[in-house]
Amino acid sequence: MTDPRPHVGEPLALDLLNTRWASPDGPQDLLADTAGLRIWLLANDLADRCAADEKTRVALASARDAILRTLQDGAAESLNDVLEHGRIRRMLTESGPAEAVEVAEPEWLAGWLAAADLLRLLAEAPDRIKQCAHPNCILWFHDTSKNGARRWHSMATCGNRAKAARHYAATRD
Repeated sequence: MTDPRPHVGEPLALDLLNTRWASPDGPQDLLADTAGLRIWLLANDLADRCAADEKTRVALASARDAILRTLQDGAAESLNDVLEHGRIRRMLTESGPAEAVEVAEPEWLAGWLAAADLLRLLAEAPDRIKQCAHPNCILWFHDTSKNGARRWHSMATCGNRAKAARHYAATRD
């Protein structure tokens, strides 16, 4: 099964948020079932590390909600609750320093990785985490443009719609 989402390829935390999107048929949620979870795990190279089962789906949806609350409201508590499910263990190996992710409950691995990725994004450039400016779009993106002025998740879709609406309004007046 192919990934039906209109926007993919964002950092893990934002890609998780983009498992919800608006379509002409109404709101869509890739994590509504384990088949969608399997698609998301495959798209993010996690299929061999995480089970595509109901426990993982519920944990991942909870992590998605926590990430969204953190970005929209600045609420850290729910994100910290997700992060409590795992840790990074540092060690010295024969080949040098190494880190390993440890998650006691396997169903939380994907959600924990997404929450940890959000911490990385917030530490590097929080102003580059953006929601699409189109009023009917709920997708998120990491702005990698040179000046940080990107407004739409995709110029080809939402950006083009905004330009067409402005043009229509200008020619109609």
